[in-house]
Amino acid sequence: MSNLPKSVTINDDTMREGLQIESASIPVEAKLRLLDALGETGAKVISIGSFAHPKWTPQMACIDEIASRFVPKPGVIYTAAVFNKHGFDRADAYYPKIDVRRSRGRHASHVELCDSFARRNYNRSQAQQIASLDATVAAAREAGAQKASVAIGNPFGSNFEGPYTHKQRMDLLALMIGKWQAAGIKVTRVSLLEAMGWNLPHLVRETILAIRERWPYVTDFHLHLHNQRGATIASYYEGLQLGVREFDTSLGGMGGCPYCGNGRAAGHVPTEDFVDLCHEMGIETGYKLDKLIEAVAIAEEVVGHPLWGHVSKSGPRPRDKALYPRDMPFVETLQEAAHFRKGAQVYAGQIAPWKENDALLRA
Repeated sequence: MSNLPKSVTINDDTMREGLQIESASIPVEAKLRLLDALGETGAKVISIGSFAHPKWTPQMACIDEIASRFVPKPGVIYTAAVFNKHGFDRADAYYPKIDVRRSRGRHASHVELCDSFARRNYNRSQAQQIASLDATVAAAREAGAQKASVAIGNPFGSNFEGPYTHKQRMDLLALMIGKWQAAGIKVTRVSLLEAMGWNLPHLVRETILAIRERWPYVTDFHLHLHNQRGATIASYYEGLQLGVREFDTSLGGMGGCPYCGNGRAAGHVPTEDFVDLCHEMGIETGYKLDKLIEAVAIAEEVVGHPLWGHVSKSGPRPRDKALYPRDMPFVETLQEAAHFRKGAQVYAGQIAPWKENDALLRA
């Protein structure tokens, strides 16, 4: 049964998770150009990057210069990823230009199902993450929290440990949600965070339906699923069918995690592809697809290699005046396929599979 949302929030993760896996030598000027282009796409919230230690994320060593120099676009909220109090304080020094306070009021807990990934990515064991839950919940209760969210990391499988069962997912969620329930705080939001690309549409459906059945007051879901095996846009489609309203993507599918063993191959769902899918299904996103496609072209120039999106290369489905001319010449290369945005000159000189008095012209 379909329960399509009327609108969705699509968090574009280009400047943070996209650039964190690209070359650390990309100039600040190029990053500022990309950030400026993102601001034209209709994105409501943009992360400018992360205030992380340059030893582990050298691509973000220039984050203070970017924060100082970028020119905000009207109507866009700019934020950044922070991982500890030091990072928060660094980012908060740019308030209100950069607003990391907006997430401070969200009471949340996060535990990895994969102990190996927890150790590699967070330098903490799964047991340590679980042990910290009591303090997190106590602090939220002290602050008067009425509701909370939980995030389960790599719920479907691990490149280091293999696949996880439905029972393992539900047991960990029960442990986390139980901590909040015991404190009298309802969990209303669940995030499924997948860095290693083990998601599949039927697993996403099974998990969301089981969560709703067991904890009916969980009304909001957030999907951040990487795309190593090419199944994530199908998994996101399943999410849409179930009424999920928040998703993470990046321009051209750029992104990855240095800790998961797949590097840039991890990727994301391309923002432009998912926006196109949503629009064709009648779901509002706030994005302007033509501006997204132009931003992808800039992103490819910035990173110095082709990205992995489809709509940015083939264009949206042509309608009305945008329909292709029936007598157009051959189109073979990616450069020629860009005629939808660059004009007919890109395929000038190609032979044409067309003759005068062709059957298509006769009644």
